[in-house]
Amino acid sequence: MKRTLTTVIGVVLTAIMLFPLYWMINVSLTQPTKLRKDPPDLFPVDPTFAGYQRVLADQLPNLATSLVIGLGTVVITLVLSAPAAYALAKLRPRGRNVMNFGLLIAQMVPSIIMAMGFYLIFYNWGVLNTIPGLILADSTLAVPFGVLIFTAFMAGIPNELISAAKIDGAGAWRTFRSIVLPVSRNSIVTVSLFAFLWAWSDFIFASTVNRGGDFQPITIGIYRYIGNNTQDWNAIMATAVVASIPAAVLLVVAQRYVAAGVTAGAVKD
Repeated sequence: MKRTLTTVIGVVLTAIMLFPLYWMINVSLTQPTKLRKDPPDLFPVDPTFAGYQRVLADQLPNLATSLVIGLGTVVITLVLSAPAAYALAKLRPRGRNVMNFGLLIAQMVPSIIMAMGFYLIFYNWGVLNTIPGLILADSTLAVPFGVLIFTAFMAGIPNELISAAKIDGAGAWRTFRSIVLPVSRNSIVTVSLFAFLWAWSDFIFASTVNRGGDFQPITIGIYRYIGNNTQDWNAIMATAVVASIPAAVLLVVAQRYVAAGVTAGAVKD
């Protein structure tokens, strides 16, 4: 009886949390003439895909821009955070505790404050209103998080693996590349997922350091689309649905890697 009650409560709470997502899909398929119906239809009667056709026509370049920014942020995050975490976890340099504390502080700084500083820096560097500048800005959020996650995972890798590599003549870089990275597959997926999602959903940096750029991410595209089409909620909701699909797919595909242990099956006692 207790298990049944817990399941029912869980289903009800899940339905409440997912209802806005369902309503977004429902409105995106509803005829514009029926959106002001009182009471509104709980299911899309006589559905239309006109909103999605407008999305593909108007927002496809913005989706491509967000994809490029997200992938670029993932690459920079992995290239910088993985070696740094390996050094902190296994090479144990002096001042590593101060470095870890600095990474925590970096996570606490609000994005809007960082964006104000980035605006002047990027203007002097000539990367204001450019995709590389936005990738660099998004990476400043993902890299500290990636170092912390990688450090926690790599600290749990048995030292016997590192010692065995050294006995075989592998240097620090070879050990990192051939031993540590393959074992850290789950942490790589975790960091990549969060880095991509942060870049994909970023609005603060996009509206500050890329406001006048030729290529706009989907967040800015939706914001401007709402401002220009306040009455066309069918197309607005269709845009939101399309923008949510990549994030939803990545979360479903990568959830088992995020939850898995980093050294599962690597060493048996």
